[in-house]
Amino acid sequence: MMTDLFSSLDGASSIIFWFTPLIVLNFLLVQPVLWGTTLYISVKNSIILMWSNTTNARFNILSLLLPFVFTFIMFNNLLGLTPFTYTLTSDLFTMFSLAMLIWLFLLVSGYFYAPMKSLAHLVPSGAPLMLSPFLVIIELISIMIRPITLTVRLIANISAGHIVLSLLANTITSTLHNPTMLLLSICSIGYTLFEFFVCVIQAYIFTLLCSLYGAEHP
Repeated sequence: MMTDLFSSLDGASSIIFWFTPLIVLNFLLVQPVLWGTTLYISVKNSIILMWSNTTNARFNILSLLLPFVFTFIMFNNLLGLTPFTYTLTSDLFTMFSLAMLIWLFLLVSGYFYAPMKSLAHLVPSGAPLMLSPFLVIIELISIMIRPITLTVRLIANISAGHIVLSLLANTITSTLHNPTMLLLSICSIGYTLFEFFVCVIQAYIFTLLCSLYGAEHP
């Protein structure tokens, strides 16, 4: 019987056909000359960039929080590539709560410490006076939907990758005695490698956007 298409998004998933590409990828990714040093440097530079974007904020605690958020999301994303696992980054409530917590922290602290400067951010400098009410409404909407966009962007990309891997696994199952199985297996290995980098990139995008929001802190 073919595994359920959305089985990778629950805790009782059956993804046994992911074992083969992961074994091959494990051999490739543990080579420090090929991947280890490059990945380490990329992660380190990402953390340094996020740190520098938030050190000018009045609440420097954000610069201490974001590296932990980045590490938490990245390792949960990578753990989601392992068979029979259900990670927190695939859970809508968990990721929305995390995004909402960071957003509320920045919003409340900004209006508490510098209310006038925070209100001034609602109107772009040099904007026509007649357009100011409309620009304020647009800016308010964009600020209010930030937790939603952060959550949807992360979960949609991670869940879509898991679903595609499930589709490849189901297709390989139905073609066990078909010559196309070898081609599909190679595609599965390649896509799993692609998903590996997507997991890191999505964690970076989530925390980078949070750091950019923190850079707006008055």
